[in-house]
Amino acid sequence: MTDHWQDLDRLHAAAAERSILTLFDDPDRADEFSLRTQHMLFDYAKTNIDRQTRGALLGLVEQANVTAHRDAMFAGEAINETENRAVLHTALRNLDGGAVMVEGQDVMPEVLDTLQRMRGFADEVRGSKITDVVNIGIGGSDLGPAMAVRALSPYHDGPRCHFVSNVDGAHIADTLRGLDAKTTLVIVASKTFTTIETMTNARTARAWMRDHGGDPSQQFAALSSALDKTAEFGIDPARVFGFEDWVGGRYSLWGPIGLSLMIAIGPEAFDSFLRGGQEMDRHFCAAEPAENMPILLALVGIWHNQICGHTTRAVLPYDQRLALLPSYLQQLEMESNGKSVLMSGDDSPRHTGPIVWGAAGTNGQHAFYQLIHQGSRVVPCEFLVAANGHEPELKHHHDLLLTNCLAQSEALMLGRSLEEARGLMRRKGLEGAELERQARHRVFPGNRPSTTLIYPRLDPFTLGQIIALYEHRVFVEGVILGINSFDQWGVELGKELATALQPLVEGAVSPEGKDGSTAGLIDFIQRHRD
Repeated sequence: MTDHWQDLDRLHAAAAERSILTLFDDPDRADEFSLRTQHMLFDYAKTNIDRQTRGALLGLVEQANVTAHRDAMFAGEAINETENRAVLHTALRNLDGGAVMVEGQDVMPEVLDTLQRMRGFADEVRGSKITDVVNIGIGGSDLGPAMAVRALSPYHDGPRCHFVSNVDGAHIADTLRGLDAKTTLVIVASKTFTTIETMTNARTARAWMRDHGGDPSQQFAALSSALDKTAEFGIDPARVFGFEDWVGGRYSLWGPIGLSLMIAIGPEAFDSFLRGGQEMDRHFCAAEPAENMPILLALVGIWHNQICGHTTRAVLPYDQRLALLPSYLQQLEMESNGKSVLMSGDDSPRHTGPIVWGAAGTNGQHAFYQLIHQGSRVVPCEFLVAANGHEPELKHHHDLLLTNCLAQSEALMLGRSLEEARGLMRRKGLEGAELERQARHRVFPGNRPSTTLIYPRLDPFTLGQIIALYEHRVFVEGVILGINSFDQWGVELGKELATALQPLVEGAVSPEGKDGSTAGLIDFIQRHRD
């Protein structure tokens, strides 16, 4: 059998010094290395992937049997092998599909019933005295809805939404300050209703509401499957919305965790968001690998990270309302594929997930783009931008935004040679050694890869497509790398040690026996407590 990994290593070595720009000598380059769905265009022409490289990358898809794993996921098989669970966040947006079976039982009636209950509750809240909603969660119970609520702010016609995640008391104190306890709804998002950060903040919010004239028995809702614990907390079962263990936290925005988004934009717009995700699911399941947007996005990531050795990936949405998307995708990618052990239990022979980071353009241009353009490490960039904004009266703003987005990807590829820089300095009147010195500071290496995802406008349907696209991208990368993208054992140890350390920090127990560093830090804390 052909080892496509070795083929790709050889192709990378042969093309390492090749200019991306020379690939555009082929007049069909832009069309052949971009992909359209009905609503989006994904351009990967500004990478050093050529036809032979793409063929070898697609060979990885066949070698890893990606399509069979995909079909197993949608069929409800327990592909999360370390926890023996199905992975069916896609069922939450299966509005027009058929039955989805898990262990012989169709889960769709319960999914659709929960969605209908959410719609009724959202309409009730939107028609009530509630002016503000505070969502208390952490990780996927916070990053997803916080990102989506901000992204879809032009569609808000419901109460204002606020998000509390950090156990730092400053977060909830700053959020509650200025809110009216009598007109605030608090949503506590925790599947088990035991997450320590979430429950600490929830108890603080409950005390605040009681102390300021609100009624927690009527103004709290829960997104949880632990009905016994939500009842003990005092939340009416009619305001509890649960979800099954086959929905992972970082994939949970499509169901009850998205309740704050539904309240903000309304059930109809939320349904459009779900349909966007469903549309991407259909494309992912139907399109051949060479025409499949999630697969190609994944293969570009594999090429840059595992083959070229670029350890980070910058996500650069040119949309201020997508400012939280890099953080959301950071969790999606790094918690999913930040593993070093294969499904088999063996160590991975290659590095796995990349470091994902970024910020909204054009702000990032005045922060870290210096390193992207002239730093000693190559950072593959993923640009996202809409052809149209939501403010027609400010069209000139959006024209500048688009101009900057396109210019940055072009500049990363083109760069500026030393000779071009010398000419620039000559025109400024410099000469001799000073001309040479100044010119070198103005050289851009160029040949730095980027992709661009462009769409007509950021609306609920499009946001659903984008999120589902990246979810499936992470899945494909995980299958090709041979790891489980759906567990997260790496978050457990710190939680366990934090529980053990709490009585030491509180001063109830001596730090004797702890390592010298931890004991010294605890000693400093005790000496400087108020």
